[in-house]
Amino acid sequence: MSQDFFEFFCPVKIVSGHKALEHIPFELEVRGAARPLLISDAGVVGAGLVDTVSRALNAGAVVVRPLFDAVPPDSSMASVRAAVTAYRNEDCDSIIAIGGGSVMDTAKAVNILATEGGEDLPRFAGANNLNRPLKPFIAIPTTAGTGSEVTSVSIIKDEQSGTKMPFMSQFLLPDVAVLDPRTTLKLPAMITAATALDALTHACEAFTCLAKNPLSDAYASAAIKRVAQSLIPVLDTPEDASGRLDLALAATMAGIAFSNSMVGLVHALGHNVGAVAGVHHGVCMGILLPHVLQYNLAARQQEIGEMLLYLSGPDTYANTPPAERASLAISRIKQIKNEAHARCGLPRNLAETGKLKKDDLPRIATMSLDDGSIIFNPVEAGYEDALAILERAWA
Repeated sequence: MSQDFFEFFCPVKIVSGHKALEHIPFELEVRGAARPLLISDAGVVGAGLVDTVSRALNAGAVVVRPLFDAVPPDSSMASVRAAVTAYRNEDCDSIIAIGGGSVMDTAKAVNILATEGGEDLPRFAGANNLNRPLKPFIAIPTTAGTGSEVTSVSIIKDEQSGTKMPFMSQFLLPDVAVLDPRTTLKLPAMITAATALDALTHACEAFTCLAKNPLSDAYASAAIKRVAQSLIPVLDTPEDASGRLDLALAATMAGIAFSNSMVGLVHALGHNVGAVAGVHHGVCMGILLPHVLQYNLAARQQEIGEMLLYLSGPDTYANTPPAERASLAISRIKQIKNEAHARCGLPRNLAETGKLKKDDLPRIATMSLDDGSIIFNPVEAGYEDALAILERAWA
């Protein structure tokens, strides 16, 4: 893929800080909105995070509309339609999503029907089937991993067919992403670690895949540095608000990076490990990342070696011979994963997930070859290559 030409696009306004939530009323006002529908899930509500957001809205004299909190772990057509009904019944004029990837996906799909009308969501599936801006949409992530608050994709499960429908359009991007450490302070250690490794993988793949470019590199390298510096300290001190904000920023920056440079073989394999065995996506990413980087060394030794600067700092980078930097960078990622395991039991290999049988690996390898992410990997991978990586990641 030629580096003589590239595109970079991220119109999402980022509002970040220890009191970022209090800026939401202003962001609504300048967009002519005053009646937002809050979309979340039961877990986020139970953790008190919706109450935290509601207090910030009330302080700014914004009327909090009824909450839709029936978003399932996998976004579904049924939940989208139910949320759209709530939006219309309450005469809402905007959307605030409070949650992780499934909540963000649901909110994006709700915004399609809230703007376009009707009930026929599937007609907008695929790429670039929206042709105008949607209703004002503010995204508040409660995990620091997916980067969904700055991506233009929504994946919705069709319960009848059992398939997942992708929606891709620049108009799906939120207007504003709000990063406030209060929304991630209560994340359990395991989820904190898994989502941070998801962000790290987004950044590492953005930095090494075929569509990388100078602007995505800047975001990706900054994200790698923040995860490497902040994850273990946050696991040691969960109430560290500054560290939590660093991880949230890393996830957002990684999301911007991979939205413009794509991901590769880690995601192709990880998507299907998750599909077959229900392993948490971030856990899959952390397990597979070092093995895929090792596989990609033949084509990306310089780039992986450069990652050592962001993973371990300038002193280690300067004192490591250039030929050894890539291997040391991969070792550093393994070290982060092992330290997370020591603190919260994060699985270090596929066997430790307890959800997978080794007999599943051939099937996963076959399925991975049809995953679109594999197209952007810097080294071509066939069935035997994919299977070999999975077997190395087994134990």
